Amino acid sequence: MKQILLGNEAVARGAFEAGVKVISSYPGTPSTEITEAAARYERIHCEWATNEKVGAEVAIGASIRGARAMSCMKHVGLNVAADPLFTASYTGVNGGLVFVVADDPGMHSSQNEQDSRHYARAAKIPMLEPSDSSECKIFVIKAFELSEKYDTPVLVRLQTRVAHSRSITEISDPADVRVKTYAKDMAKYVMMPAMAVKRHVIVENRMNQIASDSSERIDEIGIHEIIEGSEDLGIITSGAAYQYVREALPEASVLKLGMVWPLPEKLIRSFAQKVNRLVIIEELDPFLEKEILAMGIPCEGKSLFSTNGEYSSNLLRSVLVPETIPVSAVSCEPLPYAPGRPPVMCAGCPHKGLFMALSRLKAQVMGDIGCYTLGALPPTSSMDACVCMGASVGMAHGFDKATDAEDSRKTVAVIGDSTFLHSGITNLINAVYNRSAITVIILDNSITGMTGHQQNASTGKDIRLNPAPAISLEALCASVGVRSIRVIDPVDTKSAQTVIREEMEKAEVSVIIARRPCALIPTGKGPKGKFAVVDKEKCTACGQCIRIMCPALIAGPDKKPVIDPETCNSCGLCINVCAFDALSIGEEQE
Repeated sequence: MKQILLGNEAVARGAFEAGVKVISSYPGTPSTEITEAAARYERIHCEWATNEKVGAEVAIGASIRGARAMSCMKHVGLNVAADPLFTASYTGVNGGLVFVVADDPGMHSSQNEQDSRHYARAAKIPMLEPSDSSECKIFVIKAFELSEKYDTPVLVRLQTRVAHSRSITEISDPADVRVKTYAKDMAKYVMMPAMAVKRHVIVENRMNQIASDSSERIDEIGIHEIIEGSEDLGIITSGAAYQYVREALPEASVLKLGMVWPLPEKLIRSFAQKVNRLVIIEELDPFLEKEILAMGIPCEGKSLFSTNGEYSSNLLRSVLVPETIPVSAVSCEPLPYAPGRPPVMCAGCPHKGLFMALSRLKAQVMGDIGCYTLGALPPTSSMDACVCMGASVGMAHGFDKATDAEDSRKTVAVIGDSTFLHSGITNLINAVYNRSAITVIILDNSITGMTGHQQNASTGKDIRLNPAPAISLEALCASVGVRSIRVIDPVDTKSAQTVIREEMEKAEVSVIIARRPCALIPTGKGPKGKFAVVDKEKCTACGQCIRIMCPALIAGPDKKPVIDPETCNSCGLCINVCAFDALSIGEEQE
């Protein structure tokens, strides 16, 4: 049977057909849908881990027990999982162990363009790279087979265009894979120095064997593919870039690498000898190019193409066969003017009122990864820095310690509930232990919002929406020594401002929990049929409500607000900022 599947759905299907028993992941675009799709298969134990390191460790434990296991993450999540990943390379596996990482060329939803292929080389782990949904399924199944054959974890690398594109995928029945017998083996699984020294030798021999087998048995091991074409131009590529190559350069000879680490040197040499010009086409870093040059094989790559962003078929044609490109394809007429659409917080977003309060207080705000990062943009412009998951609390502490007392202005950290549980807790402990004087604001919107509304350890539901224990953020903060913990409704922005000011004046770590559900989940939606209405007689057209940039509220021809009842969430923020009582909640627009 055939289905049209998202690349991420095909990865999940591959795991199901491969007999995977445990999947533990933290959501991160563009990888999130893998674990969501896998949760539809009741046979698989699926869970949202508190962070990627935890997810990797859960999968490693399941593998040692004898089950096939998988952990999925985006590229920056692989940084978090790197610690157990590198040592799991030494321990090897019992049941097959696969890590799926989704890179994001073009930074559609990420803070950098990290190339995860470097991790495969550094950790000495084989990496497969599919180019469409069909290969996503096939390569995941192959990854588990290789994992058990060579006693190694295996990385499967996706890119945004593969993870989020759909193509036809062959659906098969799942394999009957049983959990393997577990036998205690300290020399294999306990990585004390004496054991690790011996395991390192095994790892090096393993990678050499995989590289050799990848060249000799390309269908069985490397899943490489050679497309015979013109001798004038030969292309070596993989993943999403392969799709651009086939569309742009149909006459070229192509070596599509299925396993991008270790590289099949013998196969690459054989291919290179058959073409007059060899070009390496790969997005992001010149990973393949540098390795092939190191083999002594002449080739071109990043001298022709950028290390930044995504490629396209038109780009490849314009560089390699420019005479075939219609003028319109490379120098289009300017498009008609279209107004800019900067990203804004949703109508009813609970974060908006909080950032308005911080803006008025002119606080120094260390930010974090989440929807609330938009607080850095107008109209509030109230975020000073944002680096990575969980960093806001640590940065705020460092900022505070670097500020002389005579210049002291209270520093604030903002962090979401899911992000706080992901990697904010240890920073909070550090700040308390080292006597910081910062205010930590946990933006508790009762969901993991930025990646599409996944549950977390504080929401009271698991990945399948079954009841689960809910962490109390108040009790957690108190348990690590925070003495001042207050809860506010961020939509009441004036009250929030007062509380924040009071907490900023304290010479110790304090925590404010800004609690209101995300406007896009059922518990965050306003009363059905209710929305803000305007009293035109009372309205002075002062523009205060317009400046909150709510998508449900715009200025009319008379500069007075016009409410879109279909968009309005009746959160009440505009009502709270109006000094003239011209706004209220009602059922009919005035």
